[in-house]
Amino acid sequence: MSTSAQDPKSSESITPVRWGVLGASNFALKVSLPSMWRGPLTQLAALASRDIGKARAAAESLGIPKAYGSYDELLDDPEIEAVYIPLPNHLHVKWSARAARAGKHVLCEKPIALSAKDAAALVDVQHETGKRIAEAFMVRYHPQWQQARDWVRSGRIGELVSVQAAFSYFNRDATNIRNREQVGGGALYDIGCYAVNTSRLLFGREPVRAMVLVERDPEFGTDRLTSGLLDYGGAHLTFTCSTQAVAYQRVNALGTKGRIEIEIPFNAPADRPCKIFLDDGSTLNCSSAKVTSFPVVDQYHLQSEAFSRAIRTGSPIENSIEVAVGNMRVIDALFRSAESRRWEKI
Repeated sequence: MSTSAQDPKSSESITPVRWGVLGASNFALKVSLPSMWRGPLTQLAALASRDIGKARAAAESLGIPKAYGSYDELLDDPEIEAVYIPLPNHLHVKWSARAARAGKHVLCEKPIALSAKDAAALVDVQHETGKRIAEAFMVRYHPQWQQARDWVRSGRIGELVSVQAAFSYFNRDATNIRNREQVGGGALYDIGCYAVNTSRLLFGREPVRAMVLVERDPEFGTDRLTSGLLDYGGAHLTFTCSTQAVAYQRVNALGTKGRIEIEIPFNAPADRPCKIFLDDGSTLNCSSAKVTSFPVVDQYHLQSEAFSRAIRTGSPIENSIEVAVGNMRVIDALFRSAESRRWEKI
C-alpha cells in the first residue's frame, strides 16, 4: 500500500486514511471490503469482531494488519482515523455514535438508523465531535446515477414527473438478519430504501406525503413485499421491493419529453460496463432509446475513496448524515402508512 495518492481534482498528494472495520459480515468480506482495499486513499488498518478468531481469520484473508476481539478495542486504537460499520441494522446508531466520540469519522451501512429520530441524534453527535458521519449509499457515487441526475437537471427529458423502481430477491433463510424483524430486517429497510434515496436524488427535493401496501411474512414478521407511493408535489415515485420474489431491479424516470432507464441501478457490477438508456419516446418498442455505456467501475471503491478524500480535504459528502435523516423520515412515514392505511405526511 502506497503512502500517498494523487487527488484527481488537484495536483496535491493526499495521505491515505487509516480505516478500521467493525464486524466481519459476509457482505463486508465478499463485497465492500475488497473494493475498499483497492483504493489508494483508503488503507484498511484494523478489523474487529466479538470473536477474536473470526477477526483474525477475516483480517488475514484481506491482508488487514490488525485484528481485535472487541469493537471498543479497535475504537481505542489511536492510529485509526475512520471506521466502516457493516453491523446489523439495529446496531448502527450505537456504534456510529461511539466511533465518532472515540475520535473517528464514520461510514455506516444503510439504513444508518431505524427511525428519523435516531438518525437525527447522529447529526447532534457529528456537531458534538466534529467528525464526519455518512450513510453508505454507494449508488450515489456510480457515474450512471450522476449522469441520470445531470440529464434530469439539464432538462434532457423535460420535467421529471415520475420515477418507477423495482428491487427484489428471494431469501427465506430464517437465520439471515434480513429476515429478523427485531434487528431491522425486511424489504423496506434493506432494499426499498434505495428507491427512496435515488428518487430524492433525481427530483432534487423532498416528498411531502407517502402511502404504502405491505405484505408481512407470517413466520418472520418482516415486510416481504412492499409497494409504495411518494408524492413529490405534482410528481411521483412508485416502487415495489420484495425479499421473496425473483431477483430483479430496474429504474425508469419519466419526463414530459423523454425517459431514462437504468438497467442495473443498485447492484451495479464491478466487473463489466453498465449502461443506461435515454429515450425520446418516439417509438413504443424502445428502439428510439440511445444507450450510454460506462467503463468498469466499482461503486464501493468510489464511495470509500470519496469519503477518504472528504476527510483530508473537507470536500462535500454525497450522502451525508443530514441526507440520511431525510431518507428515514420517508421510511418512517411509509411504515406509519402501513398501519394507518392512508396517506401520511413526511
